[in-house]
Formats: sequence, structure tokens, C-alpha cells
Amino acid sequence: MSIPAHAVEPAAGTAARPAVAARRLIKTYPGDVTALNGIDITVEQGTVFGLLGPNGAGKSTTVKILTTLARPDSGTAVVAGHDVLRHPDRVRRAIGVVAQNSGADPVATGRENLLLQGRLYGMRGAALVRRVDGLLERFGLADAAPRQVKGYSGGMRRRLDVALGLVHRPEVLFLDEPTTGLDPEARTAMWDEIARLAGDEGLTILLTTHHLEEADRLAERIAIVDRGRVVVDGTPDSLKGELRGDAVHVELRSPLGDSGRTLLEGALIRVPGVHETLYDGRRISVRADDGAVAMPALLGVLERAGVGVAAATVARPSLDDVYLRYAGRRYAEAEAAGTERLALAGGVR
Repeated sequence: MSIPAHAVEPAAGTAARPAVAARRLIKTYPGDVTALNGIDITVEQGTVFGLLGPNGAGKSTTVKILTTLARPDSGTAVVAGHDVLRHPDRVRRAIGVVAQNSGADPVATGRENLLLQGRLYGMRGAALVRRVDGLLERFGLADAAPRQVKGYSGGMRRRLDVALGLVHRPEVLFLDEPTTGLDPEARTAMWDEIARLAGDEGLTILLTTHHLEEADRLAERIAIVDRGRVVVDGTPDSLKGELRGDAVHVELRSPLGDSGRTLLEGALIRVPGVHETLYDGRRISVRADDGAVAMPALLGVLERAGVGVAAATVARPSLDDVYLRYAGRRYAEAEAAGTERLALAGGVR
């Protein structure tokens, strides 16, 4: 049963409404492909919220629904105070969208693209020119403004895409995989600009990403999405903080057999401060109060069992560890499975 729109829109005089509130979103595609399986999201005003998950997890489908480009099979969503199904025109005027694929006209100049975008939103005259000039300056595109976009580098095109999404001063900016295809230098520059947008203008930003580092660096709050559902949400620091102690990771030269796993479990139970052990193919992950104590014990058990070790590390908990705990598989494994699922489903994201 869907939640009425008014249930997620506070009455006048109550606490500030969230910028985005989605409840129990479900979306399936032909071939019985479930893209979303009851996703709930709440994004507070003036924050950067990250949807983190591998390819095929349902992030882009969520954004399509929130930006009125797709309809859910069931569930509700309110963006900037407007129901996406009842008032899609109001939602579109209140948001900016930067999709994975550039929306700029490649044969037009950077300035022409921005002017056209502003006119589509009813902007005219000197106010529009000032806005375009300010954005070109802000995103380092002033010198390139008279050039056709087809001659821009990947980083320049991406900066122009973000500028296009900001021309009409939206309340909520959606960034769908904003750094996909960028080289490390351009990616870092884009991260810096996104952080400035949030800090300088108090803009609400919802970004989707499959980069763990990107979510950790940019988002004040994240929702980890796996197989079309949110498995956990919170601030990056709080989610990592729930995983006490150190993360000990061991990569094996060959998979650990049943007898070896039994031996390992029995030995680790006797090691003080070991909380949990997770297996993933050729990898073993142990949560321990003191990694320096757990590591030799773990390696000793493997050596006695005749199991070869390729690499071993001790580190503070990361978002990869959070994903492993709540999704039950490593992020790299989920990414590979998601890419395969996308190919079989014809690109559904």
C-alpha cells in the first residue's frame, strides 16, 4: 500500500520538510527484472546525500523516478515539497539534473548551451547573461566558452554539465555518477567543486556513485544500495564506527576448504577480541579489537593447515567493510555481478 503524499510533507509550522522523501519504491522491468525492491530515502535540506552501490544496484532507476523520468510500480516520492507523480512539472522546475551521459549540444558552444538552458526555464536578458558568465567563471570555462563543446575534454564537459544543472538555481541537484569516465585529476577537481557547491550555496545534492572513496569524501549521509534495496544508511563515520577495532584481510592463493574453515573458526574463537569472521572466495576478513594480535594468530592457523597466503593487511574499517557486513559480499564482487546483470537486463540500472 502506498503512503499518501501528505504523509511525507509536514504541515506549516512543523519542522522543515526533507528535500527528498521516497517511500517503498518498487520498479520492475520487462523480463521480470526487479530494479527497485522497496527503497526508502530521506534527504534533509542543504545536505549532500550519497546513494552508494555497485552497477545494477538500482541507483539510476531511483534517480529517474525522483526526477520524473520514470514511474514507480508502487510507492511514493516527494521532491522539493512536490509529489513526483501528481506534480511532475513543479518537480522539474525545482531540480537540476546531471545525468551520466552529457546533455550538452556538442556542436553549440559552451555559452550557447548555458543560454539555451536558461531560456528553457524562462530566464531572459541581463539576468541570464550574468548568471551564465558567473557559471563559466566558476567552473573554469570562461576561455572555452566560445568553442564548440565537441572540442572539450572529458573534465570540461562534465563541468559544463554541472553548470547546466545550476543555471536556474535549483533547490535540489541530482548528480548521477558525476565522475564516471574522468581521469584521477579531473575526478579530484570535480570532488572539490561539489564540496564547494554544498558549502557555499547550501544546495541539497543527491549523488549516486559506485566509488567508495567518492561517497566517503563527499556525502554527509549515505544509503548503501544492493539488489534494489537499501541495506543500511547513516553517516560514513558512524557506519564505519559501528565496526569496532581493526579489519584484518587475508588473500589466499587458493580457496579455503571446509576442513580448513572449521580449523580456522576453532582457533580464532580462542583469540581475544575477535568478533566475526567472513569468507569470500579466496579472502578472509576478521574483525578484531587489536589487528596486531589477530593477524599472527590467523596466519599461524593458515600455515598449520597448509594454506598459502598471497597478501595480508590490517586497517581501520572502511566503507568496503561496511558493505561486506550488511550486503554479505565484497563490493568488488557485487560490482562484477552487477555489471553482468546489467548486460543481461539490457542496461537497466
